[in-house]
Amino acid sequence: MKSIILGICIVFAISSCQSPPAEKIVEISPIDTQALADSVKQEFLHAWNGYKTHAWGYDALKPLSKTGHNWYAESLLMTPVDAFSTMKLMGLEAEALEAKTLIIKELNFDKDFYVQTFEVTIRLLGGLISAYQLDGDPEFLRLAQDLGDRLMPGFETATGMPYVRVHLQNGSKEWQVNNPAEIGTLLLEFGQLSKLTNDPKYYDAAKKAITEVYNRRSDIGLVGTTINVESGEWENTSSHISGMIDSYYEYFYKGWLLFGDEDLKKMWDESIPAVNQYLWDETDNGAWYGYADMHTGERTSTRFGALDAFMPGLLALSGDVERAAKLQESCFKMWTMHGIEPESLDYSSMEIVNPGYVLRPENIESAFYLYRFTKDEKYLEMGREMFQSLVKYCRTDDAYAALQSVVTKEKRDDMESFFLAETLKYAYLLFADERTLSLDEFVFNTEAHPFRIIRQEN
Repeated sequence: MKSIILGICIVFAISSCQSPPAEKIVEISPIDTQALADSVKQEFLHAWNGYKTHAWGYDALKPLSKTGHNWYAESLLMTPVDAFSTMKLMGLEAEALEAKTLIIKELNFDKDFYVQTFEVTIRLLGGLISAYQLDGDPEFLRLAQDLGDRLMPGFETATGMPYVRVHLQNGSKEWQVNNPAEIGTLLLEFGQLSKLTNDPKYYDAAKKAITEVYNRRSDIGLVGTTINVESGEWENTSSHISGMIDSYYEYFYKGWLLFGDEDLKKMWDESIPAVNQYLWDETDNGAWYGYADMHTGERTSTRFGALDAFMPGLLALSGDVERAAKLQESCFKMWTMHGIEPESLDYSSMEIVNPGYVLRPENIESAFYLYRFTKDEKYLEMGREMFQSLVKYCRTDDAYAALQSVVTKEKRDDMESFFLAETLKYAYLLFADERTLSLDEFVFNTEAHPFRIIRQEN
């Protein structure tokens, strides 16, 4: 293992690098993947130690004001739970133990407030399930089942599609207008909970929810942006692969990989052709996915953003490497235009729509998948460039900060837990030895928590 001093030296070297022009990376020396993996690990420790110093026991760190903040009235330990699986994969056993000790001692879901089912599921339920599979302590599974049980009343609707928010103590629900991503992106977590507890109720509820969205797709095979979970009627008919829809598609294919459920593979096979027919858009500026009306397929917007950059990885995972490679070139162009990617742009003009960067992982995630499936070193080069720019523009004295604008590089007082759960995990796995995690044995949830595939005994 490289020394901490070497890792720090590498970071300083990285932080002084100049970003190469968009779409062109010039490197003289070969990529030292071990040094880069070690450097990513050191940056994870830098961010984690900032959380420990200034926000221990809170949900997240505010890196500029150096204070902690909570999502709700009390902490649910978002950052420790989210970061735990990354620590285990990086071999940071001392840090994993201190996070585990805090979680088992302090985490309690008997809280008098509403939570957003989707976010709590992918970060906390997913994090606890992954922690149990990576660590083995049954207390992680007990906490996961307690949380799952408290979220189950959300599925009690006329359609089986859940409300957006559920009260953790009394099970009451609110916000009946939901979206495909928040309805469908519960399947891996609730399904894995069923596998681990031998109780099918969690899987049955989550599968019904995603199936009900699928059953309401349009005649041309697209889904919209928002839907009423009681009436089953679409309220926003704009179709795209961005936020509010994105991981709905992800969980069809990953659900099939994790559970072997042929219904999910069928839903993927019958959904992705419509996405590619009506949303795929090849322009002079590259290949993208735009927006279209779910009923007519008519193009309604040429907006693409950081969240959409998950799609090359999903395409590669599903076997469509050619389309994935085209799209990743566009995603990398979006990243390098200003040295780091904006939240969204108009790809017809390449003008920024939303200039912020909130430490999102999706672009690096896609580079990871494409490198795993192609072994093309250009994806290592992309990953190195993206990691370098994170260090250059987002690193603070104590942690990492989001950017208010990728143009001005003004920092924002925010470090989401997914920076530790996803962004740095995918960067590490891109450069680390593949034996660190096998895609034949694990499936990542949308928060990058690895779920071990549980084989049926013959």
